[in-house]
Amino acid sequence: MSQEACPACGQPDVAPWRVAHAVLEGQRTAEGWILRRCAACGTASLSDPDRVPAPRELYETGAYGPAADGRDGWLEPARRLLDRERLRMLGPLPPGARVIEVGAGRGRLVAALRARGHDAVGIEPSRAFSTAARARGLPVEPLALEKAKYPHESADLVAFWHVLEHLHRPDEAIARAGRWLKGDGRLVIAVPNLGSLQARIGGDRWFHQDVPRHRTHFTVPGLTALLRRLDFAPTRVRHVMIDQNWLGMWLTLLNGLTAGRDVPYRFAKRDLRYRSRAAAVRDAIVCAALGVPAMLAAPLLELGAGAARSGGTIVVHASPRTR
Repeated sequence: MSQEACPACGQPDVAPWRVAHAVLEGQRTAEGWILRRCAACGTASLSDPDRVPAPRELYETGAYGPAADGRDGWLEPARRLLDRERLRMLGPLPPGARVIEVGAGRGRLVAALRARGHDAVGIEPSRAFSTAARARGLPVEPLALEKAKYPHESADLVAFWHVLEHLHRPDEAIARAGRWLKGDGRLVIAVPNLGSLQARIGGDRWFHQDVPRHRTHFTVPGLTALLRRLDFAPTRVRHVMIDQNWLGMWLTLLNGLTAGRDVPYRFAKRDLRYRSRAAAVRDAIVCAALGVPAMLAAPLLELGAGAARSGGTIVVHASPRTR
């Protein structure tokens, strides 16, 4: 595939689309991040991936890092709810199923699967994340995907849970991990939906745009085309998910009103910074006055969007066509 081709459908009709701006100051550039978009499937991608900062700068700060003072334990009940939601979205598994999670982070999904009796393992390129998982006794290897070695046709399910959007060459990742699947196994992929209502509302301030961490921004036609050209058959596409959809819509609505980006989320992470006290006070007033109304509106908007197949997340189940 040409470097100028769409990373999803592989078509060459790709052109500069818009300038995207990073949330964190350390990831911002004077000229912004240029997104190019495919006219065939609507998928967008960074036009200059070689400028992306080192992984440590990307994934151990901001939304991905721990709270600055470590005191975010009050979020644990919500995290457990989301763990159950992810298990539900994976669908039924045979007893003791072999599951490989690509990009396992701190191992929450691996732990939830193992608690249900499954043989779940993960790979995670961030050493900080994999170390945190292994400290809890979880089999999460500190490896990039291209270095992982599992027997061919050994897994019942391979999961990419909000991982593909971080990759410049998602086709190579799926092709490699797909070899680990049994003939009757399943690939489950979850990504933010560039074709969603919240993406249209948010524009450059869409919560899930998150450049430069998110390099590829998929649509449903783009993701399904990617799977088909890699000889997978999409069997199910879902659009409604509690965490990514509701949270993404809520923060996107507030992003349209605040000077800062993702203000409540970054406040919870304790990494919210302002250059002026006036902007901080204004955003605090906006969030206090409109945070709850936006929180109530978000699930209603997402339910409607999901019914119209434009929810904030795409979850695709796919099976190998041939072996």
